[in-house]
Amino acid sequence: MLTSVHPKLPMRDKQATQEFYLDKLGFHLFGNADFEDYLMVERDAIQIHFFRFKELDPTTNYGQVYIRTKEIDRLYRSLLDNRVEMHPNGLLQIKPWGQKEFAVLDPDHNLLTFGQSLEL
Repeated sequence: MLTSVHPKLPMRDKQATQEFYLDKLGFHLFGNADFEDYLMVERDAIQIHFFRFKELDPTTNYGQVYIRTKEIDRLYRSLLDNRVEMHPNGLLQIKPWGQKEFAVLDPDHNLLTFGQSLEL
């Protein structure tokens, strides 16, 4: 019955969040309404929603999303080419659980982990 999930993450500054996801990660705006305290972005079949949380302390934010891909090497290279800073512990690597992964932090320290299964 379930068809999809759209995570909702906190953001302090809508403009900064929008610029990061659109300009750095290649997402596009979703929807045709512009809400002051809400943002929706999409890329391929992935949507992420954001709500304004002005008092958010990014150093204590534990927002996280795991995004699966079928082209991890290409995605990683495209983000590096776009000068996206990788998480210090999130460089592209093969994990013991059979996934190839990398991770980035957005302006509010929401962790985005991208992964691809090594199983064919």
